[in-house]
Amino acid sequence: MSKPTFLPERRQMLQSMGGLAAAVAVPGVLAQQPPAEPAALRAQYLRWRDALPVAPEPTLTRHGLVATELGRWRVMEANQAAAVDRDHFYGIGNHALVKHRKDTGERVAEWIGPRGGPIIHFNAGYVDGNELVLAHSNFPQLPMASSLEIHDARTLQPLRSHSFGIRLGSLTWAVRHRGYWWACFANYNDSGTTPGFDQRWTYFGQFDDNWQMLQSWIFPPQVVATWGRSSSSGGDWGEDGLLYVTGHDAAELYVLRLPRQGVALDYVTTIEVPFEGQGWAWDRSAPGQRVIYGISRMRQEIIAARMPAVVGVAGV
Repeated sequence: MSKPTFLPERRQMLQSMGGLAAAVAVPGVLAQQPPAEPAALRAQYLRWRDALPVAPEPTLTRHGLVATELGRWRVMEANQAAAVDRDHFYGIGNHALVKHRKDTGERVAEWIGPRGGPIIHFNAGYVDGNELVLAHSNFPQLPMASSLEIHDARTLQPLRSHSFGIRLGSLTWAVRHRGYWWACFANYNDSGTTPGFDQRWTYFGQFDDNWQMLQSWIFPPQVVATWGRSSSSGGDWGEDGLLYVTGHDAAELYVLRLPRQGVALDYVTTIEVPFEGQGWAWDRSAPGQRVIYGISRMRQEIIAARMPAVVGVAGV
């Protein structure tokens, strides 16, 4: 095995930092060398540091990707998110759920939680078989607390609940993917977050079936910068293995992926969508079609759109 080599400056710095220049054994160096002065050592370190390659500035790049609108329906209650299955789409409000036929737009079911009741702030949701899976939090109350609420997708009646209790961040979206739960716990830049924290503390985690966290990541800074005073309101994995997320107000969807190194999700690109952030859902009944359902909170509408494929972008 070949012996490691050291640049002269780095070799001297390593000796001096230990304060044992005469005792440190450095391969290829036989003569003792006096320790460098602290100022000289600092200068050596700065020259070495400045010679390192610099990572690109984190920016929100765009590659001309735009979703195609397929239809929209007026649904007054849908001020938080939309969900969808083969024959129906669902409007999700703070404490209201409504169900409509895809073909006619006719309302076929609704569920309204009482004001002041246990349901305070539904967030994003999705349909899993005959169940409507909903992220829920007590936003803007403190301390922050969250739960996962499961309703019958046929009748919209509640079935069961899993409480996370007090946790840093509000559960804004949660999905099943490849045998695990994946969820976002959001922090904000307003009174709805724990004092001393802000939206930079929002994280995305992988959990087992007992909701024990296995690992977690923070969001890329260029995506966090788009959130205003809020945070990430929706997200899910695509069939392409990429992670798609929205903020609270921007008509954009951000494509991310798990990083090879580090603690922050990798940013891939941005897709323009015909709705302003909030919660959305893939139409899993049409595999390969890349159709999503989202909401326009301002116009009180549910909107269907076809997503462009993300190929040839940033190594995808």
